[in-house]
Amino acid sequence: MKTINLREKYAKFSEHWHPYIVAELNNNFVKLAKLQGEFVWHKHDEEDELFIVVDGTLMMDFRDKPTAQVKAGEILVVPKGVEHRPWTKGEVKVMLVEPKSTLHTGNIVVEQTVKNPEWI
Repeated sequence: MKTINLREKYAKFSEHWHPYIVAELNNNFVKLAKLQGEFVWHKHDEEDELFIVVDGTLMMDFRDKPTAQVKAGEILVVPKGVEHRPWTKGEVKVMLVEPKSTLHTGNIVVEQTVKNPEWI
């Protein structure tokens, strides 16, 4: 057991939309990512997705609901099967807690898809 310094972990990478693993929890990974601009529309057929906003403001579009605005210190759970698209106006730092098998692009594979996220 050891503490994990989020500032130190975020300082280790600069890529946007690329999740990095920092811990394991009950068959889940805890991942960090920096987001900027628009991501792809996608859904997760089998998993809910938890976004914890550490810094900045995350916007989340849905096909059939109003856009959610998630500020630093807030969380958003996107239920499985719900199509969504995250986007930002500036850089946003998020923490994700999700099953180890979860791809961040869900049901689609695009150039940005990280199939085997690295530990940092």
